[in-house]
Amino acid sequence: MSEVLFMQFAELPIPALAATLFVFGAILGSFANVVIYRFPKGESIVFPGSRCQSCGRAVRWYHNIPILAWFWLRGKCAQCGVSFSFRYPLVELIMGALFAGAGWKLGIQWTLVEALIFIFGIVTASVIDIDHMILPHVFTMPGIAIGLLGAALNPERLFFDALAGALFGFGFLWAIAYLYYVFRHREGMGGGDIWLLGWIGAVLGWKAIPVVILLSSVLGSIVGIGLALRTKGGMQQAIPFGPYLAGAALLYFYLDGARIAEWYIALHGL
Repeated sequence: MSEVLFMQFAELPIPALAATLFVFGAILGSFANVVIYRFPKGESIVFPGSRCQSCGRAVRWYHNIPILAWFWLRGKCAQCGVSFSFRYPLVELIMGALFAGAGWKLGIQWTLVEALIFIFGIVTASVIDIDHMILPHVFTMPGIAIGLLGAALNPERLFFDALAGALFGFGFLWAIAYLYYVFRHREGMGGGDIWLLGWIGAVLGWKAIPVVILLSSVLGSIVGIGLALRTKGGMQQAIPFGPYLAGAALLYFYLDGARIAEWYIALHGL
């Protein structure tokens, strides 16, 4: 059954595959919104179904269509009229676009399945980090395990590359965090970020780590300076670093980062 389904998808033209994955990604983006809201509160992500947090009434299925329903209802609850955050359709749109982009880039292959799992997990975890300044281990630790398992089973990837990536990513940030604590006597990086980079390495390989660190530092510096100037909170203001690691990892994936990594490694003689 799975082989027949795989063959049917394999025959899809790339534009049709990307469109199909966009819809699938938007649906999973809707589920990601549930996880983002409920998981940090310790609530079930399955029961009850989607409800308005103001009036408590269940959301009808046709009011829960990803992206479209928010605009149809003008961003308000159909029952009580309370406003819903624009972030709901935004997460759905981002997830759909990233899924479609992965399908366009990779086509039908087993690596695509791994990429979709990675995208869903890393986007969901990043938004939780933005909201609560935490990267739950329930995402990052299993992410490393799934990345290593995928490399062991997927003939399109090398297990040693994934293992080296996980160790390099985890070990690099752990060393940075340890040295920061030794010299400053306070934590400068959360443990979630360390596990996240290990997860990224397990999926993208060890060569991705230097590029991801560089790109995330640039992204974090730009946004951090902008926030400091806007809020006048100074450079001591705490900001979650996980989303920048995630953003850098996605840039590496979509922009043929393997070539960038080879150039960067050769340039620095690594």
